[in-house]
Amino acid sequence: MIELRIADLRSAIARTPDPLVFATVSGAHLYGFPSRDSDIDLRGVHLLPVEALVGLREPEETRSRMWDRDGVEMDLVTHDLRKFVRLMLRPNGYVLEQLLSPLVVHTTDSHAELVALVPGVLTSHHAHHYRGFAGTQWRLFEKTGELKPLLYTFRVLLTGIHLMHSGEVQADLPTLIREVAAPAYLPDLIATKAEAEHGTAMGLDPERVASDVETLYAVLDEAQAGTGLPDQPSAYGALHDFVVRRRLAHPVETATEQVRAVRRPGNLTAELLAQREEETH
Repeated sequence: MIELRIADLRSAIARTPDPLVFATVSGAHLYGFPSRDSDIDLRGVHLLPVEALVGLREPEETRSRMWDRDGVEMDLVTHDLRKFVRLMLRPNGYVLEQLLSPLVVHTTDSHAELVALVPGVLTSHHAHHYRGFAGTQWRLFEKTGELKPLLYTFRVLLTGIHLMHSGEVQADLPTLIREVAAPAYLPDLIATKAEAEHGTAMGLDPERVASDVETLYAVLDEAQAGTGLPDQPSAYGALHDFVVRRRLAHPVETATEQVRAVRRPGNLTAELLAQREEETH
């Protein structure tokens, strides 16, 4: 295990054209199964000035930048605050995982305020997001035989089940398998994934794996049917007021300093294609 201080990543976000509300590490490192040959995915929210939204030009609501730093691929994707909040109000677990990521590179008081509003956007329909993304990753596993989409399949199903039971978003697979009944071989798969980003899932009984995935689908269905989460978000008004207030108070307040240690095998990992796929659900 190699230790990396989050402060080492701050230079990567220093050149953003508009102030950031937050930036966090996402992807497979957040999910608890990084590989030695992986890149670094950064996700966050920027705040456009009012004039960028009221004129004739189309605003840059989403910005994406990729570059290489010391042989490690870096990727930064940010959404304008309004777009991000609209995604929060959809049953989109992916953006909530970004917002709630404990791997914080940059934060502000506005970030903390958004986090505090998360309970008001959680609904039973978030199960659809995790169910749909699991299906996409399972089909990719069937096509490629790679371990990565298989771990994604288990991760998103377990995250959905945990959310329906607890009302909390938990994206870390090692934590999930301690809190939700899961196949006993998952820790071994995580250890294998650490050696290679695109390694093949070998030594598994295909019928057993397929059966385990089907079981988790059934558990997710049952958890959704019995969840205490509401059908609709309750925080629409509060989020609207928050966006207006922050926009009119542009720029964002000074960043809140946070330095956290990140432990990883080799380089921080990410699965950009999987994350981009998940954004659409």
